[in-house]
Amino acid sequence: TQAHTNTHTLCSTSCSSPCYTLGFLQKNNSLGEEGRLSGALSERQKNLFTCENSDRDVRFRRTETDFSNMFRKLLFSSCWNLWTSLPTISGRRLTVPPRSLTSTIRTSYWRAWRASTSSYLTSLSPLNKSSWTAGTRSSTAFTYEIAPVFVLMEQLTLKKMREMIGWPSGEGDGIFSPGGAISNMYSVMIARYKYFPDVKTKGMSAAPRLVLFTSEHSHYSIKKAGAALGFGSENVVLLSTDERGRVIPSDLEAKILDVKQKGYHPLFVNATAGSTVYGAFDPINEIADICEKYNMWLHVDGAWGGGLLMSRKHRHKFSGVERANSVTWNPHKMMGVPLQCSAILVREKGILSGCNSMCAGYLFQPDKQYDVSFDTGDKAIQCGRHVDIFKFWLMWKAKGTIGFEQHIDRCLDLSQYLYEKIRNREGYEMVFQGVPQHTNVCFWYIPPSLRGMDPNSQEYREKLHKVAPKIKALMMESGTTMVGYQPQGQKVNFFRMVISNPAALQSDIDFLIDEIERLGHGL
Repeated sequence: TQAHTNTHTLCSTSCSSPCYTLGFLQKNNSLGEEGRLSGALSERQKNLFTCENSDRDVRFRRTETDFSNMFRKLLFSSCWNLWTSLPTISGRRLTVPPRSLTSTIRTSYWRAWRASTSSYLTSLSPLNKSSWTAGTRSSTAFTYEIAPVFVLMEQLTLKKMREMIGWPSGEGDGIFSPGGAISNMYSVMIARYKYFPDVKTKGMSAAPRLVLFTSEHSHYSIKKAGAALGFGSENVVLLSTDERGRVIPSDLEAKILDVKQKGYHPLFVNATAGSTVYGAFDPINEIADICEKYNMWLHVDGAWGGGLLMSRKHRHKFSGVERANSVTWNPHKMMGVPLQCSAILVREKGILSGCNSMCAGYLFQPDKQYDVSFDTGDKAIQCGRHVDIFKFWLMWKAKGTIGFEQHIDRCLDLSQYLYEKIRNREGYEMVFQGVPQHTNVCFWYIPPSLRGMDPNSQEYREKLHKVAPKIKALMMESGTTMVGYQPQGQKVNFFRMVISNPAALQSDIDFLIDEIERLGHGL
């Protein structure tokens, strides 16, 4: 925190409104009126094309400095005005500036607990230079001739990921996508193409009414895919779960039979491996049995849980994943790879290309001097595609599979430490009993004012529902930590603590508990 404070200090000497001096802003230049700057810039633009090269460089640097000063004055003055206009949790308005930007929680701070590993850690790592390098090169991975090294990196890495899933010799297909939602959308598109290929050319009229099945605890991207791809959100059937948030297989089969009786076609089942809220793992083997029985596509959404495949201690939670037709895996979540980095992995080779290729003649000529199977861009729904592979490949080379395993195991050990600390602690109640399957620890904090109330009364539920939002708001205002909350079904708002940063310590967990109690004691 101190390191951040030193680089985000309040400046009151060079501008009338409070502002912050950041590293890329010039502190030693006076801030003139906007009219003066505008006139000076216009004059310099005229002279820029008539001066000598050396003088031109000097003039350009001065112009750049004036732009920086204008940016600092106008943008940060606007931010300050917005800051002071908003009421805080206490209802008062801020009339004095905060000491530094750390007076509100930095979302890159390691105590801002979230599913994607804190950028505070990755930004300090030399490995993050891979993300910077890939971005500044502005390469796009659609043909081998444009990005030969990145294309080969992607193919080798995807093959290794398929091996870890358990597909023989890593055979199959796959591609990196902008995120887990798009990877899940790919899986629905491929399933539709597998069973009804004419839809690609003739549209949805070439297929009967198709139905998708997914857990009531699954990520909303499955329903979004149904809406975006023309199935309709009403044709995405939600499956009942047990108290831990895992799909009940008998409910899946009953709903498949109900759909068939209506004359619809059951097409696709999504099994979640690491649900967003509870961190639940659906029983993949039992779901796979049902999918094989009814000739349906099985997709495993391992966006959040995929990293556990790296751990010999925890990969058993993916039991049966090798039977899936497709898998989503987001290294930018549990594994700490800088955003964005998501992969869709498919067991059947060539189906991605069959589903998505359009054979654009100006890019994907069949008579090139090399094997055109390396031109992977046509199997993506994008054309221009960021080379997300570089940062993941470099991190894997540096850490190794063992390094990722230690990363995963440590995060799960920390989540168990939190669970053991609060499960019998006064003022805490677990949302569900038992050790969490993933790093998601879900709990209520119950202030002293509510501890004597009937927990089944409506008044108690209404008051408890307001506790987590108030504590989180106080956390963000004080800038000390941040943890998410949400309701789930009939359950009122509860905290959802997620650990994905291996730099966290048990002392950070202890701090979180103390901070929740400090901020919530008087509610």
